[in-house]
Amino acid sequence: MFLFPSNTTAVQGEISQNPHLHFYQVIYAATVVVIVVLSIVKSIIYTYFTLKASCKFHDMLFKKIIDSPMSFFDTTPTGRLLNRFSKDQDEVETVLPLVMDSFLQCSLLVASTVVVISVIFPAMLVVGVIMAAFLAFTVFVFQRSIRHMKNLENISRSPWFSLTTSTLHGLSTIHAYSRRDSLIEQFNILTDINSKYLFMFNAGTRAFAFCLELMAATTTLFVALFVVLSSNDLISPSLKGLAISYSLQLTGMLQYVARLSIEAEARFDSAKRLQEYVTDCRSEAPRHVKETQIPQDWPSSGGITFVDYKMRYRENAPIVLNGIDFHIQPGEKLGIVGRTGSGKSSLGVALFRLVEPAAGTILIDGVDIMSIGLQDLRSKLSVIPQDPVLFVGTVRYNLDPFNKYTDEEIWAALEKSYMKDSISKLEGKLEAHVMENGENFSVGQRQLICMARALLRNSKIILLDEATASIDAETDALIQNTIQEALRNSTMLTIAHRLSTVMQADRILVMDNGQVAELDDPNTLKQKPFSMFSLLLTASNTVNL
Repeated sequence: MFLFPSNTTAVQGEISQNPHLHFYQVIYAATVVVIVVLSIVKSIIYTYFTLKASCKFHDMLFKKIIDSPMSFFDTTPTGRLLNRFSKDQDEVETVLPLVMDSFLQCSLLVASTVVVISVIFPAMLVVGVIMAAFLAFTVFVFQRSIRHMKNLENISRSPWFSLTTSTLHGLSTIHAYSRRDSLIEQFNILTDINSKYLFMFNAGTRAFAFCLELMAATTTLFVALFVVLSSNDLISPSLKGLAISYSLQLTGMLQYVARLSIEAEARFDSAKRLQEYVTDCRSEAPRHVKETQIPQDWPSSGGITFVDYKMRYRENAPIVLNGIDFHIQPGEKLGIVGRTGSGKSSLGVALFRLVEPAAGTILIDGVDIMSIGLQDLRSKLSVIPQDPVLFVGTVRYNLDPFNKYTDEEIWAALEKSYMKDSISKLEGKLEAHVMENGENFSVGQRQLICMARALLRNSKIILLDEATASIDAETDALIQNTIQEALRNSTMLTIAHRLSTVMQADRILVMDNGQVAELDDPNTLKQKPFSMFSLLLTASNTVNL
């Protein structure tokens, strides 16, 4: 029954006849509007900050990975990196914010419920304390195992990614050797392992939820028995109803909050895995060193000096370059030969500082390359690799990614590398699309495009790592003439597996077990019957015959 001032009347039970009905409707509508507005504002703010945090996490991780030395990529499987950037990042961006939102909201509801109970019916706090004690014990039992299962599920996904990527890259070899069935079986095994850990994680969370539901039902049962068996003189019927209502709400909310806390902690394992890379990955040397000022036109001549240089690829790994000590004259054409594992390619790795030295140093025009930034060093050098690399984009982007050269200069470089006719026939010409890894070009064409890139930059120091390995003999001869003509003023280091490609070099460097075995004019070395170069040349001629 409503109580109103004496000048008003109301019919008992008829809400529509209440003279203050409009006032109550306005209050109710205003409350709904405030709740909706606050919910929208909360959602926007929460989404903004969680999305900003996940983006910052991704950017830090990406920068750390990009800045990592080559040893990191040599020892880290591709699947592990894909796992971090795909599933783990997805957990941080989408799943974890949703779980955390529910956990925070339900925690606030539980806190408000406890406050209301403590004000209206303090005796109900005893139920809350008992329930909290049981919850703490249950969380202690399930917490570690559920977190461990989630960690195993995350870890077991990396081999699956690695197998998938390696299979896609080697499809032609797989079909050639009829290894399809064995790879499918291996794929199924890895999938089953990952699914097993995922099932165990879900089963653990469900078992934990079942224990909490059973605990909540038991608590509610005892409260109901207490209400039914107690006298109305001890507790009024209204407080009994309130006790049952809040016991149902409190016990249900407590177990839901506990379950969310377990799941949120397990989901945080993905954030922890990302954080490991952010904090543990060591970066390369800085891109620029402010303290070291080098001339704008450095290197002006291109002289290179190795001073007692020693290098190993990783810590605790054997020395691959042991006490290298020699000088390369400016503009000299140096051929580097040797047997497999002698350290030929390691010289190029050392020159570009892909690996830091164990001892010694390298001087270029008198400047210690260890004292300058990596960007300042590598931007002045050019390389034509043994395995040509093209990026997704256009032909122009692959030749001139920073838009430094004109179309005429680009076409001139393509003409010198004998790729002008091939590029001219493409739709769009310089704007023709290049697929991933340059799959729409042959290996030889990719090598010629990489050579055009080096010719376009016209660096003072150029490294050729068996740059014509995938080119026919006739084109190889033309390319050698082009190199000699276009790069006559550049210092050129040619790592050769075919000795015929370096016979026109000014000097030959023969590497053996990471040391300089011979360094002299090719004709002089040929005339020494027992020199290593002569033996390599004899062996090469025998194989060709």
